[in-house]
Amino acid sequence: MKENETNNQAMDEEKLEAAVMTKKLPQKKFYRQRAHSNPHSDHDIEYPLTPDRMDWTTLYGDYANGRTVEFADVGCGYGGLLMQLSPRFPETLMIGLELRVKVSDFVTEKIEALRQKATTSGDTGAGFKNVACLRSNAMKYMPNYFGKGQLTKIFFLYPDPHFKNRKHKWRIVTPGMLAEYAYVLRPGGLIYTMTDVQDLHEWMVAHLSSHPLFERLTKEEEDADPVVPLLFESTEEGQKVTRNHGSKFPAVFRRKENPVEKN
Repeated sequence: MKENETNNQAMDEEKLEAAVMTKKLPQKKFYRQRAHSNPHSDHDIEYPLTPDRMDWTTLYGDYANGRTVEFADVGCGYGGLLMQLSPRFPETLMIGLELRVKVSDFVTEKIEALRQKATTSGDTGAGFKNVACLRSNAMKYMPNYFGKGQLTKIFFLYPDPHFKNRKHKWRIVTPGMLAEYAYVLRPGGLIYTMTDVQDLHEWMVAHLSSHPLFERLTKEEEDADPVVPLLFESTEEGQKVTRNHGSKFPAVFRRKENPVEKN
């Protein structure tokens, strides 16, 4: 009898220790913040002077050794897309760039919890070690983090539409910003856009189509891309649009080869 009680007590202590050691997933209700933030306001953000000075091990640990960040989700929100991409591309480092403090804190804590859960469950895959979130302003500091031709995928899902004409210059896709995206995206790399605002969709498509270093994927190429289906429902915004029976407008553009200079 005493032996059974001792065994039961030992089992209870093990369960308690496991519960203490396992970090719970954060709850969104404690991290709510307005849908968008002014990208041109002054923000207290630390950033490297050059990509060479960025220590990615602070975000990925030893998993960053021998790897470079290749996917960037700009304005990642609550990280829904990143969590879907991580197990599908376990050898690829991916980063979410988010300006809002509470939202970036949520994603960081969620990643930490998922990593710990993967470790305790004996996950033999990447275990979310390949994903991280960084509080930063992509409209100001993109070239500070990424070198020339470093990225293979950039995502802009449900960006701020900035409806007023005088604020169109704040949109994430503008001629000036496209020059930076073309710089950090390697030839053959892809830009994914998704919005429920038709005017913004047409704006992004028009600017990307008119840029000499980007070309839109054909419908057949989009259908063959396994990432495209994730654009529709992986994010909180996408799920909200579905609940409200709204429309969704995706587009994917390829970074073209650099033009050959003539002597």
